[in-house]
Amino acid sequence: MSEITPESVRHLAQLARIALTEDEIVSLTGELGAIVDAVAQVQQVAGDDVPATSHPIPLSGGMRVDEPGTPLTTEQALAGAPDHDGSRFRVTAILGEEQ
Repeated sequence: MSEITPESVRHLAQLARIALTEDEIVSLTGELGAIVDAVAQVQQVAGDDVPATSHPIPLSGGMRVDEPGTPLTTEQALAGAPDHDGSRFRVTAILGEEQ
C-alpha cells in the first residue's frame, strides 16, 4: 500500500515551487501512489542475484570518437545568433538581475 498522501504531495509541490490545485493534488496522490506501489513490487522480486540495469537492452556505440577539428571563427559562431554584440552571444537575463 502506498505511503503517498495529499499532504506529502503538497509538501513535494512546495519544495519544487509548483502551484497545484486541489484537483491536481488528488490526481497526483493516486498517480504517485501507483508509482510507489510499482517500485515496491519490483523491489520484492529483484534479489541480490539480479543485476541492476538502466536499460533493458545493452547499449553500445552511442559516442563518436572525439577528434580535434577546425574550430568556428567568431563570425561563423555568431552568424545564426538572434542577438550578439560582435564578439559574444547576447541573451536575456534569467535570474532577474544583471550579473
